[in-house]
Amino acid sequence: MQGKKIVLGITGSIAAYKACELTRLLVKSGNEVQVVMTDAGKEFVSPLTLATLSRHAVVSEFFDRRDGSWNSHVDLGLWADIMLIAPATASTIAKMAHGIADNMLLTTYLSMRAPVVVAPAMDMDMYAHEATRANLDLLSARGVKIIEPRQGELASQLIGKGRMEEPEGIYAYLENLLCNSQSLRGKRILITAGPTYERIDPVRFIGNFSSGKMGFALAEACARRGATVQLVSGPTHLHCSSESIVRTDVESAEQMYKQAVAAFKDCDAAILCAAVADFTPAECAERKIKKNGEELLLRLVPTKDIAGALGARKTEKQVVVGFALETDNEVTNAKKKLAEKRMDFIVLNSLKDEGAAFGYDTNKITIINAGEEHAFLLKSKQEAAEDIIDELCRHLGNIS
Repeated sequence: MQGKKIVLGITGSIAAYKACELTRLLVKSGNEVQVVMTDAGKEFVSPLTLATLSRHAVVSEFFDRRDGSWNSHVDLGLWADIMLIAPATASTIAKMAHGIADNMLLTTYLSMRAPVVVAPAMDMDMYAHEATRANLDLLSARGVKIIEPRQGELASQLIGKGRMEEPEGIYAYLENLLCNSQSLRGKRILITAGPTYERIDPVRFIGNFSSGKMGFALAEACARRGATVQLVSGPTHLHCSSESIVRTDVESAEQMYKQAVAAFKDCDAAILCAAVADFTPAECAERKIKKNGEELLLRLVPTKDIAGALGARKTEKQVVVGFALETDNEVTNAKKKLAEKRMDFIVLNSLKDEGAAFGYDTNKITIINAGEEHAFLLKSKQEAAEDIIDELCRHLGNIS
């Protein structure tokens, strides 16, 4: 890991002394470190020490009281490749979760466009408190990475979980995260997301409950790792933040099929996350169908198979990833779809899992390929996206 621009936030914890060694490790390996401290953090470790180790003046105030020069949190948010807050106290975590911007570190966090990582450090009871757990869950759901604290002796002399990860462990975590972030550079990834709407008449349609959150999380994850993303999205209110995502909006399964097939020939991989309708009305009425007290019978016909079409077209240099949302015989059905559609691996969701699938900010997935299956715990859709992209990178890496 070298050549990275890292904002290191330090808050008021006894674990702040570890930030000195962490800064030394990061700078020694060729990275640029800008330290941002809270006033409480300066009580535990000297800004002069950190300025010497980082080779940059420490930022802690919005402006220099001597000459009035301004420290721009916005510029720091644009400059950084990653922001790490280590140690992160319960107070800072709570303020991050609820958007309270009362110091330079917090305004920098709220302006940060790069990934954010926090390494909590606090007493065991504070870490276990339901308020702290809820705040960490909220940050995690927004894509903030959490480096779990260790079990060990704390400043209170109690033994429990709350001891900040050691500098070497934090360095290794960042190295893995930042190295992975480059693993799709130069790749073009097709992603389908959201539902499709199959029109019955000008005001009614057949659809499903997909929000598009998983597909959009995958698009952003690919963009962070350097890919150009062709996102084909069904109807959703979600927005993309990365300029590397080229979005095409569609409504129906037929429109999504045409866009996906056309884009795939120029892509290295396709991730088929959209909840595409399996059936569409044979006819769409030109005018609104009026209620007349009689039954309305709709004749439905199968939609075109996007996964099957791309699987049949894929070359040895391309990877196709599918999704399977199942209610019963989940693994069996997913493996059958994997084989029939010539996919490289498939992501299984089960509606039996609490907090997974449509509408939630969390997901619980199982990744299945030809030789193995890997079940993950419930986590944010942003984190689940990273797990899926890790698997995609392994498959792309095996292509000679």
